[in-house]
Amino acid sequence: MMRVAAALLGLLVFLTPAVGAVPPTPSRVTILYDAFGDRAGLERDWGFSALVEYGGRRILFDAGNDGEIFARNVRALGVDLKRLDFVVISHRHGDHTGGLAYLLRVNPKVTIYVPNERFGLFGGPVPGSIIRPDTSLPARMRYFGGDEPAEIMSSTVWPRAHFIRLDSLTEVAPGVAIVSTVSRTPGTLELRELSLVLRTPKGLVVLVGCSHPGIETILEATRAYGDHIHEIFGGLHLVSTSDAEVERIVGVLHDGWRVDRIAPGHCTGEPAFDALGRTFGAQYVYAGLGTVVELF
Repeated sequence: MMRVAAALLGLLVFLTPAVGAVPPTPSRVTILYDAFGDRAGLERDWGFSALVEYGGRRILFDAGNDGEIFARNVRALGVDLKRLDFVVISHRHGDHTGGLAYLLRVNPKVTIYVPNERFGLFGGPVPGSIIRPDTSLPARMRYFGGDEPAEIMSSTVWPRAHFIRLDSLTEVAPGVAIVSTVSRTPGTLELRELSLVLRTPKGLVVLVGCSHPGIETILEATRAYGDHIHEIFGGLHLVSTSDAEVERIVGVLHDGWRVDRIAPGHCTGEPAFDALGRTFGAQYVYAGLGTVVELF
């Protein structure tokens, strides 16, 4: 009888979760801002923002277009912006930065990774060497009276923000990196863009803002961090691209890069949504506003 009781007690201990046991951390992406989707209680608008949860970290990627809409969507989805490990802003355009003022009211000390650009939106030092001096001029005609500083500090509309400016691939946490690329496209020439990369057991998960440098350029920049792309989230900037070029890029992603899954949003464009859906089939992941996408 005592043996039976002991056996039952052992089974009970095995089946009962330990007191204070830590639940598994989520690995998911929640779309906070976009112009498509049908989830009730959220407001569609042109722009992009996503909450990334991976490896026990909570990362805000971009901040949408309109600060008030961003704030309402965040509240409706129950997202606590005070509980962020850090933020990544992909590039300087307003449809990715509009919610920064609200974010900084809620969480003024949060670390924000931004592109490193001379006299850019996010401020920072510019080398004084940009000034070519002419010592024949009188002091009153020379910059800083002829005493040029080593650095010139450019301003930002968020002077108290904790910006960290990046211009190269940087691992910011174990299994989490940020890649920097530069656009060569007319209209956004020299625009720097950051993309977030997660190293997962299935390969790299890449979050892109608008892909102004081109999605192929961005994926090339991730090679130093991993050799297989498991999933891509975000905007591919094909919204006004010709059908032929859309089909080419879709084919390259599917057959060349052999991307496992794709979750396009924002400026990817409706024709590209269609082409990606046809090509990727069951591996096309719907990622409209309010969608929660599990990474595994």
